[in-house]
Amino acid sequence: MPPMRTEQGKVYLVGAGPGSVAYLTVAAQNALAQADALVYDALVDPALLALLPPRCDPIQVGKRGGQPSTPQADINRLLVTLSQQGKTVVRLKSGDPFIFGRAAAEIQALKAENCPFEVIPGVSSALAAPLLAGIPLTDPVMSHGFGLFTGHDLDALDWQTLSQLETLVLLMGSRHLADICQQLQSHGKRGDTPVAIIQWASQPQQRLWVGTLLSIVQQTKGQQLSPCVLIIGEVVRLREFLQPPARSALALAGKTVLVTRAAGQSSQFTQLLTAAGAAVVEMPALEIRPPNDWQPLDAAIAALATYDWLLLTSANAVNFFFDRLIEGGQDVRSLASLKIAVVGKKTAAVLRQRGCQADFIPPNYVADSLFEHFPSAAGLRLLFPRVESGGRDVLVKEFSAQGADVTEVAAYESACPAQIAPAAEAALSAGQIDVITFASSKTVRHFAQLMQQRFGDRWSAQVETAAIASIGPQTSLDCRAQLGRVDIEAQTYTLEGLTAALEQWAGAPV
Repeated sequence: MPPMRTEQGKVYLVGAGPGSVAYLTVAAQNALAQADALVYDALVDPALLALLPPRCDPIQVGKRGGQPSTPQADINRLLVTLSQQGKTVVRLKSGDPFIFGRAAAEIQALKAENCPFEVIPGVSSALAAPLLAGIPLTDPVMSHGFGLFTGHDLDALDWQTLSQLETLVLLMGSRHLADICQQLQSHGKRGDTPVAIIQWASQPQQRLWVGTLLSIVQQTKGQQLSPCVLIIGEVVRLREFLQPPARSALALAGKTVLVTRAAGQSSQFTQLLTAAGAAVVEMPALEIRPPNDWQPLDAAIAALATYDWLLLTSANAVNFFFDRLIEGGQDVRSLASLKIAVVGKKTAAVLRQRGCQADFIPPNYVADSLFEHFPSAAGLRLLFPRVESGGRDVLVKEFSAQGADVTEVAAYESACPAQIAPAAEAALSAGQIDVITFASSKTVRHFAQLMQQRFGDRWSAQVETAAIASIGPQTSLDCRAQLGRVDIEAQTYTLEGLTAALEQWAGAPV
């Protein structure tokens, strides 16, 4: 059952699973869909934010080992405050809330203030990581059980006991890998005992190192291992027989692609790339938000009968316009006297989902094609709901020059996120990205802004080995301005066209 909103508020402590949104439980999805506020950890997949209702206020509280993070006492107070404000709050933790998740401290703070709460389990990376790498934690011959520990405080562990376990799983142990290997060997564990290290389990950039207690430290020297799971024991050898087959026949097999579309809007592109064999790392470079002021759009909606055409150049424009139309007590019948022009198949498809059919779609999927092929605009009144800032003015200028009266109103805003998604930062820092894709000019500009903010003036060194892929000519102009080059440009200006261009670049026939 989905959680019910209450007047006094309630806090749901929710496990987000190992990372990928694919391993989120149904109960967790239901909780996210009801949330008024989200308090989440740094390792949580940004794609989960797409499951939140528009009213939800997401609050990131860090919690990355070895990096500055929000003090636990501050998180406790925040949860209490939000609950006392009558909000449905989701405290989203990576993995499972009760496995090294500090949930006990938060529950104690909530109970002290009589705040209702519920705990929703998640799939721990301690279980998911070895499974996804083809390593069973138990086996009738090699492992009759396993022990799970944290490598955060090695002095707190009984190494004599740990060295006797058939299978040992350690979380948060990457910084102390050498000490862990040394302690186990000094307490009797054989040096040739197999070791596996799984980083970013379930994520597209998942990596695996396999060695022994004697060799693994040297094998991983200079590598950034966190976040990772360590598995120590003979069961690691079973991976040779149990790992899934590689998809080497696919065009983008072995390629890691960075996707910079807005959070919640990259799933279609990710699916296309994954189907072609690519590993996908998402780095949202846009946050889609309501405009600063609804009044101009509301006024335009109130005067719909005075317009001849409605111009919709993006799926965001369609969704925000129709949501506001319904919010004002109207529906698609209010558009009966209007003709609708859209740019792109995706925009037309979203419009159909809203119960309307486009009267005009230009042959090319760019704004320039709209005014170049539009029927005579002289004397017409055109309503143009658009992004609030940063968009191109070419449509307004060209239609005005043709004698049309164009009313442009802000329907939404696309802003730059506060920081780079942790998974993307790790992949970029490790040089794992083969291609960086851009589906709009704004994503290019925001990507450069985020990289400058995180890596400083020499940020271009983080992308010099990656190919730069653009969805079309206008986006390519910004790529050259911000990044100095474009290596791949789609011939058809759609996500499908960009995927095809990547496959051609990779050397496969399309």
